[in-house]
Amino acid sequence: MKSSGAPEILRAAELLRAGRLVAFPTETVYGLGANALEESAVRRIFEAKGRPFSSPLIVHVGSIEMARELALEWPERAERLARRFWPGPLTVVVPKQPRVPDVVTAGLASVGLRMPAHPMAQALLEAAGIPIAAPSANRFTELSPTTAEHVRESLGERVDLILDGGPCAVGIESTVISFAGAAPRILRPGMISQTEIEEVIGPVETGAGAESPGQHPRHYSPRTPIILGASPVEGRGVRVDFGSMPSDAAGYAERLYRILHDLDREGYDWIVIELPPDTPEWAGVRDRLTRAAHRS
Repeated sequence: MKSSGAPEILRAAELLRAGRLVAFPTETVYGLGANALEESAVRRIFEAKGRPFSSPLIVHVGSIEMARELALEWPERAERLARRFWPGPLTVVVPKQPRVPDVVTAGLASVGLRMPAHPMAQALLEAAGIPIAAPSANRFTELSPTTAEHVRESLGERVDLILDGGPCAVGIESTVISFAGAAPRILRPGMISQTEIEEVIGPVETGAGAESPGQHPRHYSPRTPIILGASPVEGRGVRVDFGSMPSDAAGYAERLYRILHDLDREGYDWIVIELPPDTPEWAGVRDRLTRAAHRS
């Protein structure tokens, strides 16, 4: 089911308009997409992933204008962030229009909106002419896919078409900032840092919130247990020391999931990872590693 090029984009757009599921690349991770305005199509996403309906989805849009059409309110600070960081790995949560089905937002009155930067995602949004609800194209809480092969390994025939746009350039999920409360709040860190956001709109709060996906304690997890810290005495495992990875946050994030997918195939008893520095630019990577290592 490997696909690329204009004919495949048109086929994918037809499938989305018909209520089917299409996996497609973004600059962050591969998404499992459905027509965001069709409730039955969106429900298929949850069924394919084994995702609880209490976890909201991000809606991908082709323009700021499309985002405004889905928003009941579009704050001026949201506009400034969109103009600065879109297309790109930033999700903006705003009050939603009633036309956005409640299944998309887990019954909440707000919706997360993002304009992806990957050219294939942009082409798909343009061809389909609809907003696309799309979480990561993998089983719920498992390691996110950054290649089409990762999608095939995780979802197999649960998806109607997989568009192959090569490896994802950013490599971890988007930063999520909410304007649904009294003050702007970063709900999920990503590769657009708090520092960069505050340079555009001033001080923001941080902390988890139900309006964002990726808030479960255990998330982004390979099958092999992740350990942060010292290596166990027993078992067969591998260490990923900080010095063995790119020293910059962007390079580290781009490689992280791909390396974890590769190591997960090796049958190790554990994977030990040394956490990167606790600074704003590394917040997204640290968040993913901490959740991947959580054992409920």
